[in-house]
Amino acid sequence: MPPARGHEKFSPEENASFFSKVTYSWYSRVITLGYKKPLEREDLFELNESDSPYTVCPNFEKQWRKEVLRTTKGLKAPCNKKVPSKTSLHKPCLLYPLWQTFRYLLIKVGLLKVAADILAFVSPQIMKEMINLYKNHSDLHWNGYRYALALLLVVILQTVIHQLYQRFNMLTSVKIKTAVVGLIYRKALTLANCARRKYTSGEIVNLMSSDAQQLMEMAVNLNLLWSAPFQILMAIIFLWQELGPSVLAGVAVLVLVIPINAFVAAKVKCLKKSQMKTADQRVKLLNEILHGIKILKLYAWETFYQKKVMEIREHEIDVLKSSGYLATFSMLTLTCIPFLVSLATFGIYFLLDEENVLTAAKVFTSISLFNILRLPLFDLPAVISAVAQTKISLGRLEDFLNSEDLDPQNIDTNYSANHAVGFIDASFRWDENSTQILNNLNVRIPEGALVAVVGQVGSGKSSFLSAILGEMEKLEGTVQRRGSVAYVSQQAWIQNSILQENILFGSGLNKPYYERVLEACALLPDLEQLPNGDQTEIGERGVNISGGQKQRVSLARAVYSNADIYLLDDPLSAVDVHVGKHLFEKVIGPSGLLKNKTCILVTHSLASLPQTDLIIVMEAGRIADMGNYQELLSKRANFAELLQVFSTESKNEETLPIKSDSYSLKGGSQKSYTLPQNEFLGPNDSSFLDQKKAFPVKKEKVPTGSTEMSIILKYLQAFGWLWIWLSLAAYLGQNALAIGQNLWLSTWTAEVEQTNDLTEWKQLRDNKLGIYGLLGLIQGLLVCYGAYVITRGSLSASRVLHHQMLDSVLHLPLQYFETNPVGQIINRFTKDMFMVDVRFHYYLRTWLNCTLDVLGTILVITSASPLFILIVIPLGYLYFTIQRYYIASSRQIRRLAGASHAPVISHFSETLLGAPTIRAFGHEERFVRQNKDVVNENVVYFYNNVISNRWLAVRLEFLGNLMVFFAALFAVMAGSTVSSSVVGLSISYALNITQSLNFWVRKACEIETNGVSIERICEYAKMNKEAPWLTSKRPPVGWPSKGIIEFINYQARYRTDLGLALQEISFQTRSQEKVGIVGRTGAGKSTLTNCLFRILERAGGKIIIDGIDISTIGLHDLRSNLNIIPQDPVLFSGTLQSNLDPLGKHSDLELWEALELGDLKNFVQSLPKKLLHEVSEGGENLSVGQRQLVCLARALLRRTKILVLDEATASVDLETDHLIQSTIQKEFDNCTVLTIAHRLHTIVDSERVLVLNSGRIVEFDTPHNLLRQKGVFSEMVTEAGITYDTDA
Repeated sequence: MPPARGHEKFSPEENASFFSKVTYSWYSRVITLGYKKPLEREDLFELNESDSPYTVCPNFEKQWRKEVLRTTKGLKAPCNKKVPSKTSLHKPCLLYPLWQTFRYLLIKVGLLKVAADILAFVSPQIMKEMINLYKNHSDLHWNGYRYALALLLVVILQTVIHQLYQRFNMLTSVKIKTAVVGLIYRKALTLANCARRKYTSGEIVNLMSSDAQQLMEMAVNLNLLWSAPFQILMAIIFLWQELGPSVLAGVAVLVLVIPINAFVAAKVKCLKKSQMKTADQRVKLLNEILHGIKILKLYAWETFYQKKVMEIREHEIDVLKSSGYLATFSMLTLTCIPFLVSLATFGIYFLLDEENVLTAAKVFTSISLFNILRLPLFDLPAVISAVAQTKISLGRLEDFLNSEDLDPQNIDTNYSANHAVGFIDASFRWDENSTQILNNLNVRIPEGALVAVVGQVGSGKSSFLSAILGEMEKLEGTVQRRGSVAYVSQQAWIQNSILQENILFGSGLNKPYYERVLEACALLPDLEQLPNGDQTEIGERGVNISGGQKQRVSLARAVYSNADIYLLDDPLSAVDVHVGKHLFEKVIGPSGLLKNKTCILVTHSLASLPQTDLIIVMEAGRIADMGNYQELLSKRANFAELLQVFSTESKNEETLPIKSDSYSLKGGSQKSYTLPQNEFLGPNDSSFLDQKKAFPVKKEKVPTGSTEMSIILKYLQAFGWLWIWLSLAAYLGQNALAIGQNLWLSTWTAEVEQTNDLTEWKQLRDNKLGIYGLLGLIQGLLVCYGAYVITRGSLSASRVLHHQMLDSVLHLPLQYFETNPVGQIINRFTKDMFMVDVRFHYYLRTWLNCTLDVLGTILVITSASPLFILIVIPLGYLYFTIQRYYIASSRQIRRLAGASHAPVISHFSETLLGAPTIRAFGHEERFVRQNKDVVNENVVYFYNNVISNRWLAVRLEFLGNLMVFFAALFAVMAGSTVSSSVVGLSISYALNITQSLNFWVRKACEIETNGVSIERICEYAKMNKEAPWLTSKRPPVGWPSKGIIEFINYQARYRTDLGLALQEISFQTRSQEKVGIVGRTGAGKSTLTNCLFRILERAGGKIIIDGIDISTIGLHDLRSNLNIIPQDPVLFSGTLQSNLDPLGKHSDLELWEALELGDLKNFVQSLPKKLLHEVSEGGENLSVGQRQLVCLARALLRRTKILVLDEATASVDLETDHLIQSTIQKEFDNCTVLTIAHRLHTIVDSERVLVLNSGRIVEFDTPHNLLRQKGVFSEMVTEAGITYDTDA
């Protein structure tokens, strides 16, 4: 059942009267309210319980489980073993459980469709009888009125049944989509790593958004598979009654068209497959670009990645072009088929018997039947094509759903020993394509023990925790684990919700314990500075809090869960030294909140090791050493060697001298101070706290009011005015010729009635038939030309709008991406672009055709019965009134529905990122419920949209039915003054006007409501952009040559309504100087580097680099000449080579040199494909430390004169940190280096230290002099518990 919500408005449908139900009058209150004001969520009706995901998903999942058991007997082969051929031939099929779940609804929908189809053939028979009355002039008035009334009753009954069919059909199809989306989500939570690595996050999201949508669209058209042939058969039977065996000629034409349609369907299938594959690649790349946008901006790589996206997009456009040309061919065949059928039928009718003549009854009854035949003939190829597309989607979905799950039997939870975690001869790997990661593990961890896992980068520390969680593929041995688990991942996973919900993580609020956890995890000071305390909303991936805050929130979540076993993957590396000590003492250590819990801590900090019960030393995937601190030291083995790289055997401090200024500044002393090597000088929470206040997370804005004409004009401009005028000409011509054909038949039959001498008629017959055929042929050519022109124009619009959106997004400032969910932007590039690529031009084309149809129909009927104009005016007024009422509500419901789609995508993407954490905590079912919540919101809007469409359709069709009635009534009233041919012409046109008017209003609404997609695509163009990438002023080649940076009275703020983040910053570096930047949390360290790269623009003052004011040159000229190693090591999917050198500027030799300097050469050489080794999405198949070394190698290749280190070694062990620092000292010796302080030796090697406080410079001198001054820097050192020797 859904969770209780205060705004629920249950549907009054169940208690409505029969009349209210069939006319949907019970929904009028929403339509009226929507006309008065923009609708909101609270104004809409809830789903019926049977339609909600809370009912649909469990029923379908039950049937799916039955199917899995039926086909595989519950067995699946492991990833490293081939599935037996019998199993592979009988993998679980998605269609069978769908049928079992929804069969009663599908049968009900089918029966309604049968009734509606049968009624469609009654109207032409009534019209035939009316025409015969005029021909025979027998009892014209009484029978005429009776037939007119019968015609009205039939079309009204047809309307009621057809709208019931549409309503149940649409709701059944969305239930099918809901069920499949629920199953995909549940599968994503249980996917084994061997299967997960085959699918990127973008591909899995695409399964949910595209393939499940395709399944829904197929369900909508499912009944046409039998209904279209049924209607064709019925039409042929009735035509036989009119024209005899000659109808077989028409059937022969239809049979000849079938292989053409089959060929087109096969080609469409191939093109659809190619298009979906290309769309997957585009979305995957866009997803990575948006998640790594900071790196793209810092390295000035936007243009390169923009070209990569556009290359994929051009391939996609080529596929769409081919599809468009196939559609043009289809339009030609579809338009020509009814005409060719009628031409062949009439021609053979004359040939069979010289005495055969075409009377008005025969012609217009046949024409009405041919018109009925047109729709199924139009639908059948589309449905065949949809079947082909759905088959591809079904295959993709079944492949995913039948992928390997994590094996719960990997973990033995039922054992007699008293240890909490145990490995017995256990070996592991990630998937069948990877090498063995962990080898022959043997260890037992007692309950309540504090265990440290240490080792170098890539030694298998994080994999050790993953093996305990059951995330890895077990090759042999046993893993034992008892009790509940809490897990803190190395890269903190944060949900897009308020901070308190992130910590509670589904548990109830225990206020006293909650506050103890906040205090222990050092979050209380942060809460005071956050805008709304613990009620502050945290953005996607925690974008609006710092790295240290994310890690502490993640730790607080684990602590609050009160689990039995705690797996902590290096949580202390991303926090300040004093915060790290606080966390160890208050949470992890022997006196912390977890003192009686089993706690396994991966760490690079050696200071905490003496207080642990057990230390496990990892080396190359094996346990190299194991024991407590003293035992390992006494062995003098790997562990002691590891320590000796940095320190002497001391439990509390490891010291290193601090050098005085090597340039011997005036007054400089040569005294040596000593500080603990392994400590941090300044806070690592690098994000400026004012930034959090400045940029709260934004919800997607839902526009209100009518779609501006300027939005449609933007589409038409992108479409191209030449193509627009050519389209108008083509469609005007084809509609004029269609009317001409029918008028020609009318005059032809009138001549038959007036001609007594059939010999003369026979002489004219061939000419009449020839002209009829010529008109049809020209019409077909114009249809083909119109479709071609529309295709060319729509492709032009797709290309232009996508390029404009991509260009606008890449020019947005970084702050936009930090405050807007990526899912929201991806939604524009997927759902909204799909609307532009495939749907919008179809809506425009259909609306134009229907408009011309309606005008032509009114002209024809009015010419036959002039009194009809008196009815057209009031009925036209009612049409526009209903349309105006409906469109206001429909537009807003669709806008709300569009906005509700992004949370579904965002929640799904968020779940994919945090799946290991969710599984570790055992919260899979809670997240499944959350998914149902966001899907339910989306389906509520869909339900209200369906009902509003039915409300409109019933009223429009009723007005259309009145037009049919009055056309017949006026014909009866005219009596013998009109001929039977005129009556036949006007009534046959009137029977078509209902559908044309309905389509006309519907498509007008579709254009306006789906114009929202164009509105959303174009809105990025209106947003504030960052400065131009290139300007007319270009720096000289080789700039900067010295690396002298000068800040002059520099000021910066994050937003105009906020205070200054940097105030009166003035300092100058020397050429090739090494400067450390330190300060407390919120001091402005990262703000300073953001200003250097112009991520944040100035509010005053200026920055000069080698004599050039950086505000006068383009961003790319600036950023491409600076270098940075960022805190978060971001990699993109692709080869290792493309990650090191995406622009392809360097030779393989240079790449290998950079890898050697970055200590990665041996690792890369051990890989089968070496530089062409595939890096998975986000670099997930490399450890965090290895990713950081790749970033170092990337920086080594750039070789600019200025390098910024932004907390670059927080995620690596001490030895790797030492290696990185020594490499930087050696390789960047001739560069100016700015370092945001982290581990102490970074500052030791700095020639001067810049100390910031509240956005101001408070100290700037050598470390030696700053310690003597007893100022802020000295105070920070003392607070961190660091000692120094003034006499050294």
